[in-house]
Amino acid sequence: MLRVVGGSAVLLPLAACAEGGSGPNTLRITYQQFGSGTIMRDYLTGVIETYTAEHPEVSVELVPLVAAEEDYFTKNELMMSSARTTPDLVYEDTFILHSDVAAGYLRPLDEYIEQWELWEHFYPAGREAVTAEDGQIYAVPTHTDTRGLWYNQELFSQAGLEVPWRPRTWDDILEAMRTIKQELPDVIPINVYSGKPQGEKASMQGFEMLLYGTDDRLYDEESRTWVLGSQGFVDTLEFIRTIYSEDLAPGMGQALDPNLSELVQNTWMPSGQVAVNLDGSWISSSWVEGGAAEWPEWSEVLDIAPMPTQDGSDPGLVTLAGGWSWAVPRLSRKPDLAWSFLQEMMTTDNMAQLAVTDNQVTIRADVAEHEQYVGYSPVIEFFTDLVERAEYRPALAPYPQVSAAIQAAMETVMTGQGSPEQAAAAYDAEVVDIVGPENTSEAAR
Repeated sequence: MLRVVGGSAVLLPLAACAEGGSGPNTLRITYQQFGSGTIMRDYLTGVIETYTAEHPEVSVELVPLVAAEEDYFTKNELMMSSARTTPDLVYEDTFILHSDVAAGYLRPLDEYIEQWELWEHFYPAGREAVTAEDGQIYAVPTHTDTRGLWYNQELFSQAGLEVPWRPRTWDDILEAMRTIKQELPDVIPINVYSGKPQGEKASMQGFEMLLYGTDDRLYDEESRTWVLGSQGFVDTLEFIRTIYSEDLAPGMGQALDPNLSELVQNTWMPSGQVAVNLDGSWISSSWVEGGAAEWPEWSEVLDIAPMPTQDGSDPGLVTLAGGWSWAVPRLSRKPDLAWSFLQEMMTTDNMAQLAVTDNQVTIRADVAEHEQYVGYSPVIEFFTDLVERAEYRPALAPYPQVSAAIQAAMETVMTGQGSPEQAAAAYDAEVVDIVGPENTSEAAR
């Protein structure tokens, strides 16, 4: 844990967070630290310097949780469940937000937001992402993200494949990956996150990037039911089964390593060990100056292709959008102080600076027009243009459990423990248990 007073950081034992003795002017903030990265810590430390210069009576404790995605969510929830350990501000993935609202961990922020002039700059999708089923706003979104196929142009050329690469169908992807395997046997053709250890990366960056290229979805918005028995679900699992059974994907030991994303971004991609990575807009933050794996040539070596639909049908491409947000735990005794600090975090200048540093796609009109943001990355235009065509995960409390069932189905087929049909049937049964039969419907045939 870091205790910051007037911008000076002091390392404290993590047990300090459990003491429960922080004073009325001490603010505790938890966030996920991704591996060895320090982008969020550096950003928050800068905000603290500015804020405490104007509020010298305030001290801030940063509690970076270095953990795999699922472990981070669990640790956060454990901390928020007790007044003795709860943080005052918590960094929440929007996919887990609604579950945490339903569990009673978070405080609605409407009374603060209605008096905040910057709220009008947030795009509607961002506002919706942090609005729960009760109509109240429970967090302030920081950014969104989109996804595509990052590919190594040099490896494609060595394998005799045409660049720029623009696959139109899933079969186009598989054909290119088989060529890579044949021509460059020491290279991993494609990484698609899959299986339970990969958590939401598997569900969103892997499974849903495929499923949403079919005619089916996880949830039917019109009938407000979870969809069972869809052919798109089976076809998606068949794609996953294919890349693993044909050794087009990482070996099983690596694929099921919860730290796979850091290995892919910081080692495999810079060293040319993987040809294609189905991943998000943010990953190039590892390669910039000061990043975890500085790679000055990345923008010359890599290109990005949109993820195609299954058979090339309209709209021709697929991307999933998500994002993170800041929320105030319900048990925090300092919501006014938390909101005061949050406003400093969310100034236009601060959010533009963070977007540039962390390769984020903004969800605010004022940041999108900021001189620091415009053209700050060779790929930002590509990923920003995808936002208006993006699909979103069901913003419902059961989604994290449904997501876990997806990961289990993926793991079944990638490890050869069952067929796509068997894994899909097990998923359907699990969803019925999660949401109840009355909240499900059979997919149209």
